[in-house]
Amino acid sequence: MDIPKQMPNDEVAALFASLPPVEVADLLGGWSGSGIATGHPLDALLEVSGWVGKRFDSAEEVHPLIHRSIMGQISLNPGLMSLSLMRALNLAHWPFMRQIFYLICPLFRTGKPKARLRMVTYEGVSSAAMIYDQKAIIDHFRRVDDQRLMGLMDLRVDACPFFFLLERK
Repeated sequence: MDIPKQMPNDEVAALFASLPPVEVADLLGGWSGSGIATGHPLDALLEVSGWVGKRFDSAEEVHPLIHRSIMGQISLNPGLMSLSLMRALNLAHWPFMRQIFYLICPLFRTGKPKARLRMVTYEGVSSAAMIYDQKAIIDHFRRVDDQRLMGLMDLRVDACPFFFLLERK
């Protein structure tokens, strides 16, 4: 199945709803990530910040933000980052933000897992979900195929979810 990098929010939401659920055990390992542009305020922010994906070591040890940095790929602590501030400043559209993030990411580095995996029911379907330890965010996952997942980032402060893709490394 081909999933466009840009879709209207209602179309990507319908696509997500049509996809089959995934079990927690099926997520274990490393995943490369990319956003799906829908007009959400977070569009392009993950890519500009150097986000490369997620790593699920076990149901209890999840690294939700793996980023490129001057130190190579590192795991970031979401608790040290303010999505509200990044959105208010519209950082995804600042010139040179990719280079700035590349340099400052090590300030937010952690060696500890910062999320957990659980089966969660979302809109009537029980599927694997990632629950952040320090943020009011749940990422719900559905299976695209054996190598790809679609994610829906459910943020307490947003009426619309943010959508992304994960591909097994």
